[in-house]
Amino acid sequence: MVRALSSPGAGLTLADVARETGLTRAAARRFLLTLEDLGYVRAADRRFSLTPRVLELGYSFLSSLTLPELAQPHLRELVQQVHESSSVCVLDGTEIVYVAREPTQRIMTVAIAVGTRFPAYATSMGRVLLAGLDGEALDSFFGRVELRPLTAQTVRSEAELRSALARVRRQGWALVDQELEDGLRSVAAPIRDPRGEVMAAVNLSTHASRRTLESIRRELLPPLRETAARIERDLALWQRS
Repeated sequence: MVRALSSPGAGLTLADVARETGLTRAAARRFLLTLEDLGYVRAADRRFSLTPRVLELGYSFLSSLTLPELAQPHLRELVQQVHESSSVCVLDGTEIVYVAREPTQRIMTVAIAVGTRFPAYATSMGRVLLAGLDGEALDSFFGRVELRPLTAQTVRSEAELRSALARVRRQGWALVDQELEDGLRSVAAPIRDPRGEVMAAVNLSTHASRRTLESIRRELLPPLRETAARIERDLALWQRS
């Protein structure tokens, strides 16, 4: 019933509601009157439409969810769209920790699952999270991290990494090319809390044999940033509920 009434327009007549829901006119009328009494539906000019109060139903649902649960449907939709694996992670010390993942096919020699950890400095999600740190927190990171070369492409010095993080800060996303593992390319965007602070990162991973860096920027980055924005909107609702 609520789904039928959520269609755009000036509302539905009783006959419209009965047709959309498959109910008899008498049953549809009883449901509509009940929803009207509860404040979820209004009637005007023989047309029924939803009131803003229906948002309470969404708030109640969102309030019971965590970040991974909020993010997972969005990751699934993104993966179906671009056919590349997507993940969400948070920063823990000098490492990233995977908190949500939607795979499409295995592209790494190491299997990734929720709870998997990688060095933040060599990953796109890590770069996004590090770029969101304030100066003191970033200095503390450099005081603890060992920049070990994982591939021939891995960043090797503090100056090089700081320069990369400054670029991420300016452009609002990170692209890492085969620094964690040969053949692995990934692009990441920040997930910000309602205060605008980076709380997590979301990425898309692909193999160098499948996509060029330009292809990643052109075809993967826009839907990735849209997904991050949708997760942020759900988080804002979750915080308010």
